[in-house]
Amino acid sequence: MIINDNNVKKLFPILDSDIVYLDSAATAQKPACVVDAIADFYLKNNANPMRGLYDLSLSATEAYEKARSEVSKFINAAESSEVIFTRNASESLNLAATVLGERYLSEGDEVLVSVVEHHSNFLPWKKAAEKNGASVRYFDCEKDGTLTPEMLKNTLTPRTKIFSVTQVSNVFGRENPIKEFAKICHENGTLIVVDAAQSVPHIPVDVRDLDADMLAFSGHKLYGPMGIGVLYGKRKILEDVGPFLLGGEMIDFVSKDRTVYSEIPHKFEAGTVSAADAAGLAEAIRFVNGIGFEQIGSRELSLTARALEKIKNIPHINIIGSDKPEEHHGIITFTVDDVHPHDIAAIFAAENICVRAGHHCAQPLHIHLGIPSTARASIAFYNTESDIDRFVDTMSQIRSKMGYE
Repeated sequence: MIINDNNVKKLFPILDSDIVYLDSAATAQKPACVVDAIADFYLKNNANPMRGLYDLSLSATEAYEKARSEVSKFINAAESSEVIFTRNASESLNLAATVLGERYLSEGDEVLVSVVEHHSNFLPWKKAAEKNGASVRYFDCEKDGTLTPEMLKNTLTPRTKIFSVTQVSNVFGRENPIKEFAKICHENGTLIVVDAAQSVPHIPVDVRDLDADMLAFSGHKLYGPMGIGVLYGKRKILEDVGPFLLGGEMIDFVSKDRTVYSEIPHKFEAGTVSAADAAGLAEAIRFVNGIGFEQIGSRELSLTARALEKIKNIPHINIIGSDKPEEHHGIITFTVDDVHPHDIAAIFAAENICVRAGHHCAQPLHIHLGIPSTARASIAFYNTESDIDRFVDTMSQIRSKMGYE
């Protein structure tokens, strides 16, 4: 599918208006085909998967497992059983921290977490470490967000059992060298867990090439529905750890005095699953594959470069991170001298332009940078040059609207 400024928004019904949506790092808009796939499941396949032997339940199970297979191929997992469905990336990371902590952490061990992490990849590790007598150490970045393999080598210790890091920062937009990080970790006997929530919508992610032990992402940032997330894990690790939640369908046998858990991945999927959302995620993946990451990346880079080049001519604007468009993956985080980010966002909102303001669930990073809060515009391939021009034009008026010369 060849897309351009004239046709791309027609694929997303909500964008068929005057809105300029620049908050895709928080949640992406959904193409009509994804909405249709969710509705189609409820209209044609609505039954509880894996619970019945009648045709409707069997078709629901088939749709759910086909979605798992689609995700597996998308991230190049060795097998579909290495794909666990969750509610979102936050639940995926909580699952990872809980089960890995119980199995691999003990008194005196360490978990290493980068300072750039979203709270969802910070708080679960803190809790897991406290519960198992371990401690959390922090891997600090440079002011532009840089984390290098050499920096990691100098930070790991023999006590570091787990390292958790984002592939693409939700503040800087910078991509971390996960493959090199994994090699260093494994040489040190350390597991590596990757938060890929901000990477899977923008770049190809190959879990086997990266050699990640676990990797998490959400469906709603990948043009899919809210309510579905993914945790990938290597089979040998998933078989080695215990379950996360207990209840229906994650057991093989239960008596008063004995419990046998199901095989992976079902061991980790207690209760009624979100099958319609899984079908929606599978359709979102087919949609993304149909457009192709080469085209997605090219459009997003072009739009980011256009924005950054125009912003250079506006005084009092401070870009957080690199000055290179290719190191942003569509994320432009910024401050405006003397103007609070909430006021910035309100001014944009008055022009029907959607941006984010605050610490973006990355408060430790903002403290590290010495910046209480920021504003963030996040670009997706469905944005247009007109969107960028309206965004920059409004940015140029922010200080004057706040009464500054």
